[in-house]
Amino acid sequence: MDLVVVLVLCLSLLLLFSLWKQNHGGGKLPPGPTPFPIIGNILQLDIKDISKSLTHLSEVYGPVFTVYLGRKPTVVMHGYEAVKEALVEFGDEFSGRTNFPLTTRLNQASGVIFSNGRRWKEMRRFSLMTLRNFGMGKRSIEERVQEEARCLVEELRKTNASPCDPTFILGAAPCNVICSVIFQNRFDYKDADFLNLMGKFNENFKILNSPWLQEKNNEQSEFTTESLIGCVTDLFVAGTETTSTTLRFGLLLLLTNPGVAAKMQEEIERVIGRDRIPSMQDRSRMPYTDAVMHEIQRYVNLIPNNVPRAATCNIKFRNYFIPKGTSMITSLTSVLHDDKEFSNPRAFDPGHFLDESGSFKKSDYFMPFSAGKRACVGEGLARMELFLFLTTILQNFTLKPLVDPKDIDVTPVFEGFGRVPPFYQLSFIPV
Repeated sequence: MDLVVVLVLCLSLLLLFSLWKQNHGGGKLPPGPTPFPIIGNILQLDIKDISKSLTHLSEVYGPVFTVYLGRKPTVVMHGYEAVKEALVEFGDEFSGRTNFPLTTRLNQASGVIFSNGRRWKEMRRFSLMTLRNFGMGKRSIEERVQEEARCLVEELRKTNASPCDPTFILGAAPCNVICSVIFQNRFDYKDADFLNLMGKFNENFKILNSPWLQEKNNEQSEFTTESLIGCVTDLFVAGTETTSTTLRFGLLLLLTNPGVAAKMQEEIERVIGRDRIPSMQDRSRMPYTDAVMHEIQRYVNLIPNNVPRAATCNIKFRNYFIPKGTSMITSLTSVLHDDKEFSNPRAFDPGHFLDESGSFKKSDYFMPFSAGKRACVGEGLARMELFLFLTTILQNFTLKPLVDPKDIDVTPVFEGFGRVPPFYQLSFIPV
């Protein structure tokens, strides 16, 4: 028999088997595009912008559908109703975390972000307790962020209004806040140890030795050396990189929308003035600035498809059967860019969070930190940093682009797991 015929028959049999398994292997999975043997639906997805591909598929298969990333099925939740139902109403059932070979290699799925089961519960409880003990939600943590905001302003003054790339400075500030929590000390931006610590983000970012080593030989405890180092690493990575990227995106959006920046500065001048540093108490009296902060996060859509989950048990979801261990993607893009909730979701418009009287308007669709039991542990700190850092910068500087604002490109340079802003420079002009 001709070799080509044999190959075609083998591939056909594999395809038929995968289709049978999808529909009869332990129950009926949600519908989806027909997968190819071995590679699944990879060829039908734009790897550079998976969220756009998932949106197109949802138009064909509905808000709950299945794609195969390789040989294993992944159930996709698309749209506010499906995402909320999965993350909140089925919070326990979908609280598992998909194992990534890279993260397993880096931290053995320890810490908070990628751990599962009892380890995740204990590490999350420990992280929340530790953050609270160090002042999360209290005045003490706000004072640390305010101190860092002062240092950030002084560092920006050293640029002497010359064009600069803000990447390092905007990464150093939130990193120093985490340092003040973990080490009870901030660092000078030129400190060799601090620079070395920042450099670790580009290479595994493992924290050497932790003072919290108690129970290495107790196999029943999750507080091992590795899990605690993983927990600290997660706090640094999640507490530095995401906030830094959002700040960079925020300044870029303000450069392209000088009217928005000017209106923020007018509100800052009226409510805060120039004689004191901004505080979180000011936010309730600054609806426009608060709306801008929310719109930056909504528009940026930093983690478009959330961190993938996994089913912790066999689940019946909307008349479909989802086996234990099945991966799940919840499209945050479909929520943050929903045109039923936001009048012009593809445009940067603080009006999305303002009512007709100019008061701040909350939205249930605002979930850049995810939702439910595995929502971001550091959400409160991140929102505090964004507000205090950006208002302090605009209190002291006018942002000056190097080109006409209409010519600035805000298209992310990478749209995979997370969105990263393009390189840009600006000048910080003292007010």
